[in-house]
Amino acid sequence: MSDRRQHLQHLAALAAAAAVPAWAADDKDATYDEDSILKAATDFFGQTTEGLAKVIEKAFKEQGRPNAYVKGEEAGAAITVGLRYGEGELLMKGGGGGKVFWAGPSIGFDLGANASKVFTLVYHLPKAADIYQRFPGVDGSLYYIGGAGINYQRLKGITLAPIRLGVGLRAGASVGYIHYRREKSINPF
Repeated sequence: MSDRRQHLQHLAALAAAAAVPAWAADDKDATYDEDSILKAATDFFGQTTEGLAKVIEKAFKEQGRPNAYVKGEEAGAAITVGLRYGEGELLMKGGGGGKVFWAGPSIGFDLGANASKVFTLVYHLPKAADIYQRFPGVDGSLYYIGGAGINYQRLKGITLAPIRLGVGLRAGASVGYIHYRREKSINPF
């Protein structure tokens, strides 16, 4: 009876291991390391700032290694109620990706406008198509000329960490969501 129990436990352990995606185990072949992300972000933004390096370091400490990232541009404005629109390219460590468009409303104590380059770290994305949904988030960033900011958006085990570096003045805190899509839309909902 003991051998049978050990055999069943062994089979259960094998089944559990097979069910865990590579990124969940923080597999180095399926995820990006901090140096690779810093280089990709620096190449994308065209500069290295101390703020950018610290934001990436913070994201790695809090979230670990991403298995994808999105590089793109966005614009937004708010007077209590805000809107944000953007577009970019999703790149997955294991290959694949595609064009991504996003838009979303927000409400809160938020005022101003900004135009940003956005480099979004993506954690636990099983396949590229899983990014095309609404991600709720809380944004408490302060945008200032040449400033960098980060916030987190989470849904169904997937975490997005947009890093914004841009121009404009937008200050406050708001709640809302971002709807990631395959095609461009002016509808933020």
